[in-house]
Amino acid sequence: MSKPDTSQGFLSGFHGPNLGYIVELYERYLEDPNSIDPEVKEYFDQGNIPTFELGTKTSENVIENLQESNTEKIIAAIRLADHIRGYGHLSANVFPLEKPKKDARIEPEQWGLTRADLEKIPANLICPDAPANVRNGAEAIDHLKEVYTSTIAFEYHQVHDVEEKNWLRQRIENGRLLPSLKSKKKLALLKRLTEVEEFEKFLHRTFVGQKRFSIEGLDTMVPLIDEVISEAVKDGVETVNIGMAHRGRLNVLAHVLEKPYEMIFAEFQHAPNKELVPSEGSVGINFGWTGDVKYHLGLDRQIKTESTANVRLTLANNPSHLEFAGAVVEGFTRAAQEDRDLPGYPKQFASKALAILIHGDAAFPGQGIVAETLNLSRLKGYNTGGTVHIIANNTIGFTTESSDSRSTRYASDLAKGFEIPILHVNADDPEACVMAALLATDYRAKFGKDFLIDLIGYRRYGHNEMDEPMTTNPLLYKIIHQHPTQKSVYAEKLRKEGAIQDEQLAAMEASVVDKLSTAYEKVPKKSEHDLSEVEVPRIVEKGLPRIQTAVPLSTLTQINEDLLNWPEGFKVFGKLERILKRRQGAFAGDGKVDWALAESIAFASIIADGTPVRLSGQDSERGTFAHRNIVLHDPETGKHFSPLHTLPNAKASFAVHNSPLSEAGVLGFEYGYNVFSPDTLVLWEAQYGDFANAAQVIFDQFIAAGRAKWGQKSGLVMLLPHGYEGQGPEHSSGRFERFLTLAAENNWTVANLTSAAQYFHILRRQAAILNEEVVRPLVLMTPKSLLRNPVVASNPSEFSEGEFQSVISQPGLGSDFNKIERVVLCTGKIAIDLAEKVNPVEHDWLQILRVEEIYPFPFESLKQQFEQFPNLKEVVWIQEEPKNMGAWTFVEPRINKTLQGDIQVKYLGRRRRSSPAEGEPDIHKIEQARLIEEALTRK
Repeated sequence: MSKPDTSQGFLSGFHGPNLGYIVELYERYLEDPNSIDPEVKEYFDQGNIPTFELGTKTSENVIENLQESNTEKIIAAIRLADHIRGYGHLSANVFPLEKPKKDARIEPEQWGLTRADLEKIPANLICPDAPANVRNGAEAIDHLKEVYTSTIAFEYHQVHDVEEKNWLRQRIENGRLLPSLKSKKKLALLKRLTEVEEFEKFLHRTFVGQKRFSIEGLDTMVPLIDEVISEAVKDGVETVNIGMAHRGRLNVLAHVLEKPYEMIFAEFQHAPNKELVPSEGSVGINFGWTGDVKYHLGLDRQIKTESTANVRLTLANNPSHLEFAGAVVEGFTRAAQEDRDLPGYPKQFASKALAILIHGDAAFPGQGIVAETLNLSRLKGYNTGGTVHIIANNTIGFTTESSDSRSTRYASDLAKGFEIPILHVNADDPEACVMAALLATDYRAKFGKDFLIDLIGYRRYGHNEMDEPMTTNPLLYKIIHQHPTQKSVYAEKLRKEGAIQDEQLAAMEASVVDKLSTAYEKVPKKSEHDLSEVEVPRIVEKGLPRIQTAVPLSTLTQINEDLLNWPEGFKVFGKLERILKRRQGAFAGDGKVDWALAESIAFASIIADGTPVRLSGQDSERGTFAHRNIVLHDPETGKHFSPLHTLPNAKASFAVHNSPLSEAGVLGFEYGYNVFSPDTLVLWEAQYGDFANAAQVIFDQFIAAGRAKWGQKSGLVMLLPHGYEGQGPEHSSGRFERFLTLAAENNWTVANLTSAAQYFHILRRQAAILNEEVVRPLVLMTPKSLLRNPVVASNPSEFSEGEFQSVISQPGLGSDFNKIERVVLCTGKIAIDLAEKVNPVEHDWLQILRVEEIYPFPFESLKQQFEQFPNLKEVVWIQEEPKNMGAWTFVEPRINKTLQGDIQVKYLGRRRRSSPAEGEPDIHKIEQARLIEEALTRK
């Protein structure tokens, strides 16, 4: 037996089986002192009587009761109480369409206990936090059963922290969690439910057959969200960001975010609604030039709460990829919490902003992005001080029953693995929703951790309003069709309490319907569509302006010195120190600047200009290829130091975070961070480019299309290591072709660079456009083997005098334009392979052009290059990737558009393949050598 903590009495703080064990020890001591552990015996020998946390009751009272009672009965009662806490949820009344099932484990008879037995046991021995009117063990058991099996069920034993668990138990069991609601509050709840229900009914009868994904069956979700926001604002929250799928979204928009009814009706009517925005208050309308369906759109606006404080509410736009917006909203929230105006890491104030994520009961366990997002909740680079999760649980996914959609009892069980407390709430009880909101916000405010409310209701109609659910779920929908609405259930309760009369209820309903009808009358009755093709805004179509990105040589030299200035006594790993010290003369004379130094200098110059920088990804502090090393580690003390956090001329923050092994969740987070903090240069780095596959939804639905669909601007930078070094399929290709397939309407920049200076300038260009209308994301195919290749290093003058160039020619090659017969076009690493083999004397008939920016395609630059070669006979595009991958299919028609006469670009590269690269290094080398030889051989 392990030694007990005797500092406050053996029984102090113990409950359940542990308490029973101590009671048994003390009973054995009374019978035979020598039968127990000597140290425990010594403690009892000193006259110490175990403490039971009994409030005003004395320990002597307990001992007296213990002597009158059978110890086995006491232990059984304590275990019964513990089982009620642990298993009460199985008997709780949390399913509106089902009667609760009795679980024998929480019945006294199962433990050999009668009511008379329980009445002899002190109440506080069983339930130390019970209300004062609970006088004995029988009443304590009654109290616990009422608490744990009512319309709220509790699961919190997965929380390992003792302080948190005790806090939760006390709040649940002390009888004060649910305040006695005043009539005014009850009527306000009823009015809210009336607004929710009548809004859905109005849409149903006015826009017959149109999809709206109604909230009906989960109506109480709206007052639940109201209450969470109201309580959070009282705790100082200034920004609330909400993520949810389409179920109930229109109702949340209308009532939580107060999107005017007429705007929503106009979207149903297919009529313009930009003119319907009220003049008072700010309404951020989400409009791109292509738009999206109404139940995907979000909103951003200031709302005045009951406490008169203003709060910024944002409902994130969400495509039909249901749970992916959750990670984006977490990024929103972290951005809203951070102060980026000072050097070093940004200062986080978690109490300033709150994330509310509303999940589907089928999607929460079904989509892996949920687990990725939950995993971010306690990580230093991604935590947001606790998220309130709500599962909008209608017990069905599309037509699939719960038994076919998950392997766990509850939709919420995934959250247990992250030690998140869970409440299951019957959606037919709005007052229980108030209690759930209070507990969730109090827990979040105290412990800064996530909390989950599983709101269990049903879905009154099919998956959408055009779907007939009786075809697939007939038994369920027979019950639903006979079940009263949540407003009706609550109205009947208030009638019985005498809180409302029938005429008051009728007047309340009429007032809401009148408001809806009045709003509808403001909407144009005709659809007004221009039959011409949707036009891209001129500012977007125009492209990027020419931007000065050079930095004076004196400034670059000083930054480089500052980056090598480490604290006194701080030691750097010997091998790394020698590598870094070589940079000391990089900006002097004939010095050279490699890729990693160019990046560090770019970051330093950007924060010196006052633009914050945030970089994250797997191993981003060191760099996957051990090249970056912007966070240094003392091998003797283990201390960390980042020179970018101590630069004397920095005017903004710099953050770098090693991310978890997650692509979709982290990329979504960083995208959200950048959208909410558009003045921050946010970079996400894939460990290998092909690993971005796992984040394809974020690329496709958010980053590539977000501005066209929702008017949601982003300047996010994505670093995707790409290049063929014989390391197999997944370590070669960043799936370049996928980003080019998605490229249109100047939605992003896609580049594949070949010099350190080019990288420096494109990063600075991106930072310069962040707050401009022309801003767009930047996709960079970054190198691996080139990171240390001297051919990629640049001269100091290229940083102090140069700028980013979309097309560059091979240095020293093709000086006599009249001799040029072949032009080889390429992008990225293969250009360096060519550069290492080409000979200016032998290949004076050849020119190599590197297309550094593939999209937007540099038509004019290429055209000007071709016009310089009067005797041009052949143009070749060479790439490492197979013919059906890489840039070939994208660039072929565009290159031909720049050529004159009969010349057509030819392809040189690997054949079409299903896999991106060879798995055998030797075969790769043979293939690569063949490509280079063909490119440099005169026909």
